[in-house]
Amino acid sequence: MIKILFKWLALTASIMITSYLIDGIQVANISSAFLAAAVLGILNIFLRPVAIILTLPVNIMSLGLFTFAINALMLIITSKTISGFEVKGFWAAVIGSFIISIISWMINSIAGKKVQIKAEKDPEFIDLKNKGNGKWE
Repeated sequence: MIKILFKWLALTASIMITSYLIDGIQVANISSAFLAAAVLGILNIFLRPVAIILTLPVNIMSLGLFTFAINALMLIITSKTISGFEVKGFWAAVIGSFIISIISWMINSIAGKKVQIKAEKDPEFIDLKNKGNGKWE
């Protein structure tokens, strides 16, 4: 649960940073960024794999570059869903999705190593040795 929350915060931060870097992406407030990160995360979990499988021949022929178009589409769908989060144009979405991916990857790789919280305590094992005649010690 902590990892999911951390990734959500990292995606929110990357959306906010990208909105400052690119004129074509605008975020009205922090709550819009949180909602946009949640919707984008859900789309990336459920819709993006389906889109990648359906466009696999095109993606192979373009040597994987069509994945940028799929990521841009996910960003455009998110902007249509969330009021307060706006993406103006396809190329702003392509560049924005690229920057969001890089920033999110950097945040997760740098801080993700420090946020390794175990959800459960490691189970304890007792090492028994067979002494023969059905006896274990």
